Amino acid sequence: MAGFTPEELLERSLRLIRQQREIYGDFPVDMDAFTSEKPEAEHKEKHSEPMFTEDAPTEYKAQAEIQDSPLTEAELIQNCTTLDELRELCHNAEVLKTDLPNTNLVFGVGNPNADLMIVGEAPGENEDKQGEPFVGKAGQLLDKIMEAINFRRSDIYIANILKHRPPNNRDPKPEERQRSLPYLLRQIELVDPKLILCVGRISATTLLNQDSSLGKMRKKFHSFHGRELMATYHPAALLRNPQWKRPTWEDVQLLRARYDELGGQP
Repeated sequence: MAGFTPEELLERSLRLIRQQREIYGDFPVDMDAFTSEKPEAEHKEKHSEPMFTEDAPTEYKAQAEIQDSPLTEAELIQNCTTLDELRELCHNAEVLKTDLPNTNLVFGVGNPNADLMIVGEAPGENEDKQGEPFVGKAGQLLDKIMEAINFRRSDIYIANILKHRPPNNRDPKPEERQRSLPYLLRQIELVDPKLILCVGRISATTLLNQDSSLGKMRKKFHSFHGRELMATYHPAALLRNPQWKRPTWEDVQLLRARYDELGGQP
């Protein structure tokens, strides 16, 4: 390279090697190639492929970083195109776990193409054991409520905000709900229901992102990501407070009427 002293040439070459190592990782270098006196033609033959210019490494480094960087959590979720893929992702997602150790994933159950999706709050002990939402006494009551408005369990899709059981069946913490929400939203997108029924205040406030009482959220349909969402009492609350069964019955009758208006199947 005309115009450079041997020392300058060596420094430029070493700088180029450092830049390339930043892009491609460590690799061995034959230092004799820089110190041995060899004919110019031999050096040209050895380096016949074009080398990076000083302006190029930044561009190549950026491209390499993009190619080598892992996908973000949001990208992994969005890349799930089926419920089975999302279930597998949830199975391996540490962020979905609560501070109760050794719990099972409770993903969701029902018709994957349902026009009605029910969203609860969190799995309980029975749900944790069976890996299925709403299978205890509250689940049995939910089945009876749905049967009263002509829905079988196999007609609908059921999931929870949380995918793992919290200790002592406590309410989900705000941070747990926020960590779980992106996975649930993708689950809703994949099922693609016309209507969503949130059972319990926590479920409704999480999806609607508002801090309201259940009484203020009931008796109406809320717009939710191009769908309609309704809120009512959680079946577990009905077991403790039988006086709420009448308003719940009114809610689900309204739900059924709207389902039929929207052409829900079956």
